Amino acid sequence: MILQTKATAPAVDRHEQPVDIKCVAVTKTFRDFWLRPRVRAVDGVDLEVSRGQVYGLLGPNGSGKSTTIKMMLGLLTPTAGRIAILGKRPRHIETKKQIGYLPEESYLYRFLSARETLDYYGRLFRIPAQIRRERVDHLLEMVGLEAVEHRPVGEFSKGMQRRVGLAQSLINDPQLLILDEPTSGMDPVGARQIKDVIAKLAERGKTILLCTHLLSDVEDLCDRVAIMFGGKVHSEGTCDELLEQQELTNLQTDRLPEDVVEEIRLILDRRGLDLRKVDQPRRRLESLFLEIVDEARRDGTHTSGARSGGKIADFLQAGPAPETALETDEGDALLAALAAKQDVADQPAVPDQPAASVPDEGETTLAELVQQQPTTATADVANQAVEIAAEAEEVEEDLLASLTKKHS
Repeated sequence: MILQTKATAPAVDRHEQPVDIKCVAVTKTFRDFWLRPRVRAVDGVDLEVSRGQVYGLLGPNGSGKSTTIKMMLGLLTPTAGRIAILGKRPRHIETKKQIGYLPEESYLYRFLSARETLDYYGRLFRIPAQIRRERVDHLLEMVGLEAVEHRPVGEFSKGMQRRVGLAQSLINDPQLLILDEPTSGMDPVGARQIKDVIAKLAERGKTILLCTHLLSDVEDLCDRVAIMFGGKVHSEGTCDELLEQQELTNLQTDRLPEDVVEEIRLILDRRGLDLRKVDQPRRRLESLFLEIVDEARRDGTHTSGARSGGKIADFLQAGPAPETALETDEGDALLAALAAKQDVADQPAVPDQPAASVPDEGETTLAELVQQQPTTATADVANQAVEIAAEAEEVEEDLLASLTKKHS
């Protein structure tokens, strides 16, 4: 007879780890035009997430989860209470560099390919060109999209777009990862792979806040869970603390004949106990599905969709990411100016003047492109193109200076 227990990792005192998310009596009240209180979306929430934890934030629609996440990201200001993210205020610029965020909906540029999308977000973090290319390669392999990296993301299924969104949230090697419904729209294979990635990131010391309606994901991944309703946290603790039924005991044995079951029943009766249930264990549908798909993959069955994800990207490491050589004071000032804006659009705008951007190391400049034109182009045309590029660079420098002055 075998006592069935759940294997657990060695206990780690979470109070010995740095606290990456701390909310104290956080309240958010939305007001109408006349500043009268209209809705109290979050009411006195207390949360504490230690480094390296996978923390589940659960609740039905309208319970305040998304509002809480937006306050953590600095997109909303709390009406009352305090929030500390990585030891700083949510709107601190240094904090932004260490956060990765996957929203509930994947807002992607439909006409960019998966590679172009990741490269674009890498540029926003001012990651040098060589490092950016290496990270994009690793992330595409990790999420299983290397075979379709040049297809426009507008042609992707929702599940494949979620994979791109997850890769985008990891491009800056964040310490804190906030995931809102990361497996939404994914098939069971993709969902299992994404859960494996989340678990491996936690093993590397990343802190992950997981918001999902799929409770099985929470049981598989989360170290601690908070359940919200009506803007308040009604229960918080580990999955074992919240789910364990202390009054029951499960025993797992080889298949028992009826006479043995009857003997066990009689023994329990003599001790005043009841044999409540005798049945045969069942496999989880997820494990059966994954087994069938893995077998088809081994047989060489062709698919035009996403493939099985590769190993975790090597650059995703524990602790804050090292500063890159191109992170200048001017770039920090621009990030500060953008972060201080109150109105946040649904998605960032694609730059209208790509020729005006500062070329990265190793990339072809406009002058070099002019020199590569057919010999029919005259020297005057080439010189004129170079002058236009120089004027565009001066305009960009003026824009950076004006933004810095406005927010200094």
